[in-house]
Amino acid sequence: MTTDRTAILHDLLSRRILVLDGAMGTMIQRHKLTEQDFRGERFAAHGHDLKGDNDVLVLTRPDVIAGIHREYLEAGSDIIETNSFNSNAIAQADYGLEGLVYELNLNAAKLAREAADEYIAKTPDRPRFVAGSMGPTNRILSISPDVNNPAFRNMTFDQLREAFKEQVRGLIDGGCDLLLFETIVDTLNVKAGIVAVEELFEERGVRLPLMISVTVTDRSGRTLSGQTIDAFWVSIKHAKPLSVGVNCALGARDMRPYVEDLARNADCYISCYPNAGLPNALVNTTNCRTTPPVRCASSLTAHW
Repeated sequence: MTTDRTAILHDLLSRRILVLDGAMGTMIQRHKLTEQDFRGERFAAHGHDLKGDNDVLVLTRPDVIAGIHREYLEAGSDIIETNSFNSNAIAQADYGLEGLVYELNLNAAKLAREAADEYIAKTPDRPRFVAGSMGPTNRILSISPDVNNPAFRNMTFDQLREAFKEQVRGLIDGGCDLLLFETIVDTLNVKAGIVAVEELFEERGVRLPLMISVTVTDRSGRTLSGQTIDAFWVSIKHAKPLSVGVNCALGARDMRPYVEDLARNADCYISCYPNAGLPNALVNTTNCRTTPPVRCASSLTAHW
């Protein structure tokens, strides 16, 4: 992002709430895509099943992803997120696509950039921004996956740092305005991401605003690795993010006290994007997939 666009973003945030887009996963589900859609011609003979790897759709069904971006822009989003939540080498290894991480992020960013620029051209008085989405990966640095060996870890800090660094390269080269670590369940994971971002900023001689959003897993008010919201902020405030916030897991009513905790302590902008809430254990849970599984239904960034 240029200095001018950074200034525009700060000016807008000082005057009003900026609206983020919503769920990507559930929007993709509405298209009822098949294994063939996920594979396309390029991966027709790929040795792994690809259905469910939503990120690969930026290569095989870019029309679907671009269409979703446009729907959110049409609905009034100021910031749209790239379809790159799992576009890191650790998560993509499950599908045998870890070698395509840079390309996945590059194309995800380009699709969002093109959609945002299209709407900027329609209404030049209303800027739109692209946030590079980075999820927590499917591994956790702070918790052992083996209950019989608490000291065991299935990745190292440096491996995760390099995975995030490769992802960020693609997002920057594709034209993102901001970077967003979201659905953070383990603070040590995002610390690896922060190191990766800072290293790349120094190498490239650029600096993009950073957004960080944590997940409170239940009404205990703690992350999966056990931190309170206050402790989470203290752990990451050195990154000097543009915004810090809470997303997923809880609905708006249950999320509010944790957003208020952040607002009392953080010295940056506050974000909040809840989903439809925790499942009701007393009803048929077969319909839980109708609630946003990855990103959330209503997204706001505001100075609280």
